[in-house]
Amino acid sequence: MNRKQLFNLIQKKKSFLCVGLDTDINKIPEHLLKTEDPVFEFNKGIVDATHELCVAYKPNLAFYESLGTSGWKSLQKTVEYIRSVTDEIFIIADAKRGDIGNTSAMYAKTFFKTMDFDAVTLAPYMGLDTVSPFLNYEGKWSVILALTSNKSAADFQYIEDKSTGKKLFETVLETSKKWASTDQVMYVVGATKAEALTDIRKIVPDHFLLVPGVGAQGGSLEEVAKYGMNDHCGLLVNSSRGIIFASSGEDFKEQAKAKAEEMQRGMAQFLKTAGLI
Repeated sequence: MNRKQLFNLIQKKKSFLCVGLDTDINKIPEHLLKTEDPVFEFNKGIVDATHELCVAYKPNLAFYESLGTSGWKSLQKTVEYIRSVTDEIFIIADAKRGDIGNTSAMYAKTFFKTMDFDAVTLAPYMGLDTVSPFLNYEGKWSVILALTSNKSAADFQYIEDKSTGKKLFETVLETSKKWASTDQVMYVVGATKAEALTDIRKIVPDHFLLVPGVGAQGGSLEEVAKYGMNDHCGLLVNSSRGIIFASSGEDFKEQAKAKAEEMQRGMAQFLKTAGLI
């Protein structure tokens, strides 16, 4: 899926919602724990309830890896199920890998060939060597960490080069945007840093941004749309806990759908106001 196809999908669904499948076994509704694969059954229910309202899913791999081989099986079954339900979806592996050489090449093979993800999140600390193996896969995306919302982001991301006045995250953007086209690279920018989106858009005006933190983490969808949207939307806004754990009961699917519908309606209005639909 290239940038134009992703934008077309956003226009069709009137949504730039990404649902984060951060499936915590300790938060799954109790009645599902009796099934053979509770994680998959939960994900299946969420996908059934939300796939018409979102353009992307983002499984956070930590929640699956923590369960060992059963977690990996649940993850693969989840990806396969999403593909069986719809071909109008973008699936991101939230893996935050950041190695080089053969190791990076094997990560790329894992997520793009073995697991059939469309994109994977990457930590760029080791430079182009980290990302280049992922760029060898046509139609696949590298989602590079740029500016995150956590408190200790300032430890590194805001370090200023005294000779240029540029912050480290700005250098990451300026350097990495040269590595590949806007059809292969997008950036993670935390929603609670929405005010920084204006400056980020000056550096990467045409790239897609994956924006976590709206909902349970306190980020504002309105501010993200105001400061981050470009002429092809250019946003994938993620909500995880606020949607998937809207209910801990047997009505979890209905409540997840209601929350996703609420976000989708807001997104449709922002797209309409911007003249994109």
